[in-house]
Amino acid sequence: MSGGMMMFALPALVLIPFLGGFAAWIAGLRGATRPAWAVSLVTLILMLLVLVNVTLASLSAGTGGWFAHFSMPWIPLLGINLRFDLDGLGLVMLWLNALISFPCALLSARNVSERAGLFHFLLLSTIAGINGVFMATDLFLFFFFWELMLLPLFGIILIWGDAGRQRAVLKFFLFTQGSGLLMLLAILGLVIVNAQRTSVITFDYFLLSQTAMITPVAGVLMLGFFLAFAVKLPMVPFHAWLPDTYAASPAAASILLSGVLAKTGGYGMIRFVVMLFPGPAAHLAPVAMTLGVVGILYCAWLAVAQSDIKRLIAYSSISHLGFILLGVFSGTRIGMEGAIAQMVAHGLSTGALFVIAGLLEDRLGTRDMAKMGGLWPAMPQFSAFAMFFAAASLGLPGLGNFVGEFLVLMGTWQVSHTMTFFAAAGLVLSSVYSLTMMLRVFFGPRRSEASSPLGALSVPHVAVLGVAALLLLALGVYPQPVLNLSVPASPHSVSYAQEQAQ
Repeated sequence: MSGGMMMFALPALVLIPFLGGFAAWIAGLRGATRPAWAVSLVTLILMLLVLVNVTLASLSAGTGGWFAHFSMPWIPLLGINLRFDLDGLGLVMLWLNALISFPCALLSARNVSERAGLFHFLLLSTIAGINGVFMATDLFLFFFFWELMLLPLFGIILIWGDAGRQRAVLKFFLFTQGSGLLMLLAILGLVIVNAQRTSVITFDYFLLSQTAMITPVAGVLMLGFFLAFAVKLPMVPFHAWLPDTYAASPAAASILLSGVLAKTGGYGMIRFVVMLFPGPAAHLAPVAMTLGVVGILYCAWLAVAQSDIKRLIAYSSISHLGFILLGVFSGTRIGMEGAIAQMVAHGLSTGALFVIAGLLEDRLGTRDMAKMGGLWPAMPQFSAFAMFFAAASLGLPGLGNFVGEFLVLMGTWQVSHTMTFFAAAGLVLSSVYSLTMMLRVFFGPRRSEASSPLGALSVPHVAVLGVAALLLLALGVYPQPVLNLSVPASPHSVSYAQEQAQ
């Protein structure tokens, strides 16, 4: 791909799903599900083709640094630009979003029949917003996409969610919008401080990074970013919105929330906390790592006590996300690599577990594990997939989750032996709740009659779970290509400064 095509590929990754979502909405106005679903799938295929071309061009440029850049004026009076930049970290996150998006579109074709066009419009708009978050390097544009990826999800949960969705979406709205307001105030504060220093109003990430390095109020500004991303990750004690939201969400929203939306919090911690405010972030690191360990143990213990399978997966998800916080703030390269590997592996494994939970709810009419049991003889293929992803979630060696968690523990060991010990203890609890889930759902006597026939999985389910299993196995056996590619580029990188000077 030529340099010019590469440049325009970045905004295309946002425009394609948004325009495709609008087309799906128009197609769905006919009242049938199939036209909206077909447009949604074609849109994601086009997005994937663009992403493949971006990846090939990025790999030819070598690892490290910034691969691609796009900028054009948006609101010149306020120094706001439509600016996208791509490095290895952003590229890996874009791929994770693409891989998670396909199951959401495929499986929703079976589960969403009412107002399907509107559903796919909201789904693709969320995907477009997530892509924008992973590429935007104008802070106003970043905030714009941050809100764009959240607002459609409110509609998805409120219209197609399960019982208790009103309460869940209210908590989701209050937590995410409240924390987003803090981030907006931090952005405006950084812009004002920079304007006082340079007499230039700009939201440019690279220019503002110079001010963030030297301003005496950097610690206060950093907290605004940190709290916003802590809510989205989510970090204990800002996690209260997540279990209810996951439990009340339709299958596609649960997969998207757990698989990739939570990772925007980890991405933000790296890009806008550690990279933008390295000094204050180093001072905050002991507190952040302590909260990460607390989250690992506390939410693992809560997961053990759950009988609702979706709430069990939700609490286990928060527990494993604590490893991301540990790795990001460990201050070590191996810890950072582990955090990024954990984001990818956790997205695949937890997304697959929510696919399994959604299928169980469809077939059995319940999420209560006390009413399940003995499903292995009736659904051997499905049960084998569940065993694989339960093993991945508990960190079985040879699978992607083990690589991420092991690297994080190695990085944390260089900082604190005590934190490493307690974080490793969380893995013991993860074995307890993962194996308990398998015993209660798939072994023992049958306790429930299916609301629809049990038996072989559909082709879309086999494809989704099979691809996720292969990717987790590949990441567990040979993670080095992902680790090499995903190195985050510094806002002060020499290569980018040279490009700006030309």
